[in-house]
Amino acid sequence: MENSKEMRKWLDDMALPHPLVIAGPCSAETEEQVLKIAHELKDSDVNYYRAGIWKPRTRPGNFEGVGAIGLKWLQKVKEETGLKTATEVANRNHVDLALEHDIDMLWIGARSTVSPFIVQEIADALEGTDKVVLIKNPVNPDLSLWLGAVERLYSANIKKLGVIHRGFSSYEKTKYRNIPEWQLAIELQTRFPDLPLINDPSHITGKRDMVFDVSQTALDLNFDGLMIETHFDPDNAWSDAAQQVTPDTLKQMFIDLKMRKETDLEAEYNSKLSNLRAQIDVIDNQLVETLGKRMKISDEIGKLKKQKNVAVLQTNRWNAILGNMILEGEERGLSEEFVLRMFKAIHQESINHQEKIINA
Repeated sequence: MENSKEMRKWLDDMALPHPLVIAGPCSAETEEQVLKIAHELKDSDVNYYRAGIWKPRTRPGNFEGVGAIGLKWLQKVKEETGLKTATEVANRNHVDLALEHDIDMLWIGARSTVSPFIVQEIADALEGTDKVVLIKNPVNPDLSLWLGAVERLYSANIKKLGVIHRGFSSYEKTKYRNIPEWQLAIELQTRFPDLPLINDPSHITGKRDMVFDVSQTALDLNFDGLMIETHFDPDNAWSDAAQQVTPDTLKQMFIDLKMRKETDLEAEYNSKLSNLRAQIDVIDNQLVETLGKRMKISDEIGKLKKQKNVAVLQTNRWNAILGNMILEGEERGLSEEFVLRMFKAIHQESINHQEKIINA
């Protein structure tokens, strides 16, 4: 993606005074529902009106979307409100029907992104299109798979591209429906700064009362936009009821959200920022040096275990360390989630070191 700046042109051409906003119901349910929500959003900050037409469900028997009839409702949305329209596509047939009904923005869902076969089929069907195409992150935290999907679409001469960060599935029980794993989105943003990055707080949280906070975090991290599920009667929505907000709530959110500047040219600000970043650089170097020392001690433990034919993993010892570190972290303002993730990574690296020694 050598000329990746082309991917950002569609967003820059919009010259938005605020982040890109994609909003609308999780699912198109009835023509009346689709139009009612659209009319309530037409004079807001919303740029694209979204509605799920085909809904891939984890298990059969749940509501799986109204199908192609819903595309006609989206056409009416554009005619009556002037809002551009967006929907998810999961195969060539979906693409053909969406293009036939002049849908302005198409996105590939998390379940589709995991399959290069599906992504390639969609890329082939969209080849050369001037529609905006967004790719949600795959279900699991796999940056290569996410980037691979972008590359397949870019190779199909689709230049109006972007990605949607909707969080990742996890067996761990957390407060999120899908854990954000912000560091993966940040790494993608760092490697491809010209690739528009949209946050989906609805799917990350799974709870409407958390949508605002995650949206603010995304804006603080310089995301380009937000995709927020919106319904006039969320409690009775046919899918994902718990995570949808009302149009009035959405409008209030964009009054309350703080829009950050990317930078500030003031000399005093830049001087203070440089000083603080220098302090962080020193501490980061110390962290790496300390971790290196810790792994050398793990190597010595591995040698001792090999000598005495003792198993690498000592569960009781590990649980005790973890419990102590969580308490220590709380005293220093570190979340339990962060401490768990950090020490699990350190522990795994220690195990890797010791296994190499024992199996040498």
